[in-house]
Amino acid sequence: MNKTELIAVLANEAKVTQKVAEEVLRALTNTVSETLQRGEKVVVTGFGTFEVRHRVARQGKNPRTGQPITVPAQNTPAFRAGKLLKAAVK
Repeated sequence: MNKTELIAVLANEAKVTQKVAEEVLRALTNTVSETLQRGEKVVVTGFGTFEVRHRVARQGKNPRTGQPITVPAQNTPAFRAGKLLKAAVK
């Protein structure tokens, strides 16, 4: 499912226009992004948790030349599925 299809399904389920559904989806994604930028978690009970994980610097390998390189430390977004979502997928 892509973004356009998701908006259509949301609009149908919530019985609103696709424009309203798109605005709600945009507000949700912006809010999650801004919260993660501040280093905070977003917990949607039963669905899952969005969080930032810190990856430490590590040694890697250039696949073309085989030379060792240092991959710098970075923060990366992560999602951990909740109990209800896991049960629904099984």
